[in-house]
Amino acid sequence: MPWPSRKRDKGAAADKKEPDAKIAKTEEDTSDKEEEEKSAKPPAGSSKSGWKNWKKAKESEAGGEESKMTYCHWLLKSEPESRLEKGVDVKFSVDDLKAQPNQTTCWDGVRNYQARNFLRAMKLGQQAFFYHSNCKEPGIVAIVKIVAGAYTDHTQFDQKDPHYDSTSRKENPKWSMVDVQFVRMTKRFIPLSEIKAHHQAHKADGGPLKDMMLFTRQRLSIQPLTQEQFDFVLSLEEEKPH
Repeated sequence: MPWPSRKRDKGAAADKKEPDAKIAKTEEDTSDKEEEEKSAKPPAGSSKSGWKNWKKAKESEAGGEESKMTYCHWLLKSEPESRLEKGVDVKFSVDDLKAQPNQTTCWDGVRNYQARNFLRAMKLGQQAFFYHSNCKEPGIVAIVKIVAGAYTDHTQFDQKDPHYDSTSRKENPKWSMVDVQFVRMTKRFIPLSEIKAHHQAHKADGGPLKDMMLFTRQRLSIQPLTQEQFDFVLSLEEEKPH
């Protein structure tokens, strides 16, 4: 029995109440516009000193060497609330993942070329944030890891699946998926609003979240993270919510 399908590309756009993204075959990277920020000042609770203190601690741990700008972690968006698409409920929350055999599932239904290419770049053992999207309060709820590299997404050939693609051929499939396994819940829910506040502050002072794709390519359901970005966001679970 196939795993439940999930529509994450549309959910990504819905976090900001934007129109749903077009299907992948007509979607262009240029449609993802960088979010315009009206204020360059750090919002309350996200001061420059907070980022600088974190940076100083990380540089001390690394002997003063900053990490290279390479993508080695990921952020995966999925919808935790029921939504019917072509008569199929595309809901898939972290609790649904935890209920799967061995707490493992295939990450299917991605229909955006750039997101697909990110899937294909994933390596075994890499960790990702599980992000609840298209809901009352989107944000990061858990950590998962990649346990199977990219392979053919079977849902593209299933006419009953909401992510069926009549233009894809079995001899040359367009879409891929990976397998992910639950690692742990984050120590607390890390909401989008809090991450955005740090992003805005980092745009002003050069912190690691200044170019985070959650804001520069917000429609993408699969997003890469640098080591610095992953570590900084993970450090937020130790702080009290603002």
